[in-house]
Amino acid sequence: MSYEVFARKYRPQRFEEVLGQDAVVRTLRNAIKGDRLAHAYLFVGPRGVGKTSTARIFAKALNCVEGPTETPCGKCDPCREIAGGNSLDVLEIDGASNNGVEQVRELRENVRFLPSHGKFRIYLIDEVHMLSTAAFNALLKTLEEPPAHVKFLFATTEAHKLPATIISRCQRFDLQPIRDDVAAAHLLAIAAQEKVSLEPSAAEVIARAAEGGMRDAESMLDQVVSFCGNKITESDVLSIFGFASTEDVATLAGHVLRGDAAAALGLVASQAEAGKDLGRLLADLVSLARDLLVCEVTERPATGRRGELLAPLRGQFSPRKLTELLEVLSAAEAGLRFSPDKKLPLEIAVIKGIQLLHTADLDEVLDALAALRGGHGVSPRPAGRTAAPQPAPAPHVTAVREVPPEDSTAAQARPGDAPRKIWEQVVSEIASKQRIRSVWLEEAQGVEENDGRLRVVFPESQGRQLRSPVAEEQGVLIQQLWEKFTGRKVAFCPEATGKVAVTAAQTSPLPAADDFENDPGIEAALELFSATLEPEEAKES
Repeated sequence: MSYEVFARKYRPQRFEEVLGQDAVVRTLRNAIKGDRLAHAYLFVGPRGVGKTSTARIFAKALNCVEGPTETPCGKCDPCREIAGGNSLDVLEIDGASNNGVEQVRELRENVRFLPSHGKFRIYLIDEVHMLSTAAFNALLKTLEEPPAHVKFLFATTEAHKLPATIISRCQRFDLQPIRDDVAAAHLLAIAAQEKVSLEPSAAEVIARAAEGGMRDAESMLDQVVSFCGNKITESDVLSIFGFASTEDVATLAGHVLRGDAAAALGLVASQAEAGKDLGRLLADLVSLARDLLVCEVTERPATGRRGELLAPLRGQFSPRKLTELLEVLSAAEAGLRFSPDKKLPLEIAVIKGIQLLHTADLDEVLDALAALRGGHGVSPRPAGRTAAPQPAPAPHVTAVREVPPEDSTAAQARPGDAPRKIWEQVVSEIASKQRIRSVWLEEAQGVEENDGRLRVVFPESQGRQLRSPVAEEQGVLIQQLWEKFTGRKVAFCPEATGKVAVTAAQTSPLPAADDFENDPGIEAALELFSATLEPEEAKES
């Protein structure tokens, strides 16, 4: 079956067959039902969303033998002629090839004639934005005061090219891109009618690639059927159109979130060598990052297959960091369209994303300096270092901790270990990825696991920290790591009921003003910013 026959066979014939345009259909039906018909209608939207099909159905509703009716019969002569494109009362005009003033003047002369056997004489002008300025001017007077038996139906993908005088004389309907789930369900229904075995995952890939256009989705399905026959799998669709699988996209996102630049660039290189569409890969990565951000902000997990892919990626970074990552990826996607080398912009975007996520920002630096002023032994990572995560150092032990130093080694925790030892391993794991933001976890004074609750006692001074978004985000990560090390699910229940930790830095007298270079906070700040102290020049009196 050729695509022309294929598309005509599945073209919507009734209002209820129009996909994803419920608001438009409802408005048109109510206008017919309430006898509030306008003389000109403008249907606007991207390609393949049903603009022309909706206009044809509306024309049938107006000229049906039982009409105007919101449910055209589809069996009478006017309905069958409109569906076949040979009605004398419904004239379809291609605005791209009939855009001159002479054609519009001829139309003005013909509007005086009454319809042959319908109720209205209808002019359906597709791609109306292609008309010339002179043609619009010639049409303006007729459009403003048309005869009672004439209706104008315009369809366009670029409404901004229409003169305001034309738009103001029309009722405008904006058709939205068709949702992926609606398009996929329609493709599965078409496949069932054509006796084609189409995997649901393959239909989802086609619908996502069509970007809201049903005509594009049907064309892609017809192409896949021609290539594969009556059995279509997801791998067939991916190989034909050069798309990356959703698992590969999720793997790339995981490399970026973990800061593993080598693995991320290696995956990009393998996709390029396999002939995959790198522009589509970046677009899918943007879509996945967007879904991850929405899940973090709304605190609601995604459902279905998308939710399974996003579950391991959640809880690692704050929504602010994810927003900045999405901005980097979106900017790269926009620039990729104009780049002759599709691989380089994608690689740069991946590296920038890793640098962004794994470089301490100002808020984190201030938190670290505040902790240093309190006497905590923190060794912050220099800003801008974006190598793969380094092994975490042993957690710092304060004077109030009861765990001996040998228990704070980096040995792998086992399910039978004491809660304190497992806690130290969890903290080490978090510190390897979020060194500065995990300082507060090292102040735990007591760790108990009982009846699925992980009770961790912190000093009273940490009460405000326990209510912060950082504590909430890392609490989810703690639960995941505890289950990873022990196989047991727990609910993280921190408490700020412990004693205030007293350190040697707090009990020792303050250093003299001349000896501030030896202050541990100043030394840590110098290391953090890779700075040096310079003597102050003497001021002339």
